[in-house]
Amino acid sequence: MIEIIGILILGYLLGSIPFALLVGKWGHGIDIRQHGSGNLGTTNTFRVLGKKAGIIVLIGDLGKGAVASLVPILLTSELHPLFAGIAAVIGHIYPIFAKFKGGKAVATSGGMLLVTSPLLFLILLVSFLTTLRFSRMVSLSSIVAASIGIVAAVSIGIVQHDWIVPTFFTVLALFVIFKHRDNIGRIRQGTESKIPLFDKEKQ
Repeated sequence: MIEIIGILILGYLLGSIPFALLVGKWGHGIDIRQHGSGNLGTTNTFRVLGKKAGIIVLIGDLGKGAVASLVPILLTSELHPLFAGIAAVIGHIYPIFAKFKGGKAVATSGGMLLVTSPLLFLILLVSFLTTLRFSRMVSLSSIVAASIGIVAAVSIGIVQHDWIVPTFFTVLALFVIFKHRDNIGRIRQGTESKIPLFDKEKQ
């Protein structure tokens, strides 16, 4: 029991590492919480700091979820890797190192799924990048990927007869969509910000 609690705490602390804040302060001398949407996530980093900084934060946020999920495997713990990953997701949304105000956990959730369900991760990645390529809106891409992911997760659960990951992913995906409710309003109004990820000009 002590080991499990320790892994969950470690997962939360990993998730709490505010890569967007660190990149903003160390690389650009600004507090990203005071710019754009104020979120400590990949999307706001792309919008405020540009492509290079956004990619660095994306890798960091993905890594948090993946590393946290790997810990139970490396320690041969009885704890399912998914739960350690969820602890990281919670840490990203409510980071202790940033006054409990973080991001929306899309990238961190992706890192968790990369370890716990590679097939589902691949489906989400293709859905996300395809939508992003044509819309250049991370919020819309996240919503589309989460929606497609729910269908894919249920299908995987039926085929594999394992409902642990599909059940928790469905709950997580619905929460991610809920966290994007303000973005949904801006998308409908045509005022949602776009990112320069696929732009050819130098950022």
